[in-house]
Amino acid sequence: MSDSSERQRYWRANIALIRNLLLVWAGVSIGLSILLVQPLNQIYLGRLPLGFWMAQQGSIFVFVILIFIYATQMDKLDRRFNSKGQNHDR
Repeated sequence: MSDSSERQRYWRANIALIRNLLLVWAGVSIGLSILLVQPLNQIYLGRLPLGFWMAQQGSIFVFVILIFIYATQMDKLDRRFNSKGQNHDR
């Protein structure tokens, strides 16, 4: 494959990873913190309703976890493409 084709594959994979992680975060933030807050408020985490907790801290925790997932997945992606002799820093 050509150098240009490899770069396109690399960036397509990178953008797909970012898109998928943002969709997860949006689903958690909107779905659990807004749309499903009433049913989740029937469940308590300590003395706080789960819906309230998800809106205040849960989506932030999910975001931090997604950052770590992004870092590990990008490390794998970089290794896979750099092992083929590609330099993507240019």
